[in-house]
Amino acid sequence: MSGKNFQGLKEQAEGAAKDAANTLGQTTQDAVNQITDASQKAIDKVSKAAQDGVEKATGQAAEAMSGFGKKCGFKK
Repeated sequence: MSGKNFQGLKEQAEGAAKDAANTLGQTTQDAVNQITDASQKAIDKVSKAAQDGVEKATGQAAEAMSGFGKKCGFKK
């Protein structure tokens, strides 16, 4: 095999290796993005549930205090 042919084959192999590495890198980035998105959605859902729970508890506490105030004659 001549040196010129070998050089051409070497360049083709290097190009194919770079293409494969780029494809792997993009695939990895896509997977990371999907995991990040899913994690953010889960955090948002948990935060919303916690906020709803706090609001419900606050409302119940306000109602309880209102009832207590009425029993004690503080409110009419």
